Amino acid sequence: MTTPENPNDVVASGTPGTDLTTHPERFTDPGMPEHQLRSTDTDPRAAKRAERTVIILFVLSILGAIGTIVAYVALPLTDDPSTVKAANLGLGLGLTISLLGIGFAAVHWAKTLMSDHEVAEKRKPVASSQEDRVAAVQALNDGVRDSGIGRRGVLKGAMISALALFPLTIAVPLVGNLGGDWKVSKFRHTIWSKGTRLAQDPSGRPIKAADVTIGSVFHVIPDGLREHSHWLEEKAKSIVLLVRIDERELKTTEKTKDWHYNGIVAYSKICTHVGCPVALYEQQTHHLLCPCHQSTFDVADGAKVVFGPAKRPLPQLPITVDDEGYLVAQADFDEPVGPSYWERLK
Repeated sequence: MTTPENPNDVVASGTPGTDLTTHPERFTDPGMPEHQLRSTDTDPRAAKRAERTVIILFVLSILGAIGTIVAYVALPLTDDPSTVKAANLGLGLGLTISLLGIGFAAVHWAKTLMSDHEVAEKRKPVASSQEDRVAAVQALNDGVRDSGIGRRGVLKGAMISALALFPLTIAVPLVGNLGGDWKVSKFRHTIWSKGTRLAQDPSGRPIKAADVTIGSVFHVIPDGLREHSHWLEEKAKSIVLLVRIDERELKTTEKTKDWHYNGIVAYSKICTHVGCPVALYEQQTHHLLCPCHQSTFDVADGAKVVFGPAKRPLPQLPITVDDEGYLVAQADFDEPVGPSYWERLK
């Protein structure tokens, strides 16, 4: 092994005295790699095939946009849940085809027909001179010329049509509903009413107050729910969680002091954040947790929010007992259940 005379020198590749700590001021510019021509650059037939492919993709986008509008008109939403599925499917497929058509067409156009010559530019000052601005405009004009859009009229027409029609997939449903019925009133009320018995979910068996012990939890639906013509939709709004706690630990207001029965309280299971089912109850703290985003509500204190993104307490269902000892609702919820929406006042 050879030892360098100067300890600061590092021997590399077996050559003594090579100082790797010394760097050259400049490196040799390796230059641009050799440009590889594409088939569309050398074969006019390949370029024509690529152009037809781009046109077909834009036409698919146009058909998707038209299909979205047709689906919106031909598949109106009704109270039947099956129409919601059909409408969502039609609108979703139309939007997907329209967007993917534009995206794939743009990518294929750029890869096969636009100029792909490598260009290297030196760094320039942030403030461009007038000459640089003129050069930039010229570069843009060169790019338009290289794209071939000027001599490909059909392709240009397909692109403009696709881009012009796609906004209608959003504008038509929006404008069509500005003066229409968004059915927001359905969110304001449930089928709970005075005298409706509280029943276990899913059995539908009415619940007696004597069956509810301290610390117990019941998942509750309105009695006779399945007799409703749209019972699944109504269940989604009226589902309730019933809990009994020590009445001495219960905090009430002047408004809610009569909404419980011997410490038995009922709250909507629909989280006021984004509508997930709130059903994880911690008996020691009386906290109710939403599993989706960890919003936490205090059952002993009007289901107020103690943690998480939810901004409002869970709506409380006022309850009492009937002559037979069954738990019944005093009325519907005093406010809409679930997340906020644009016409909600609180």
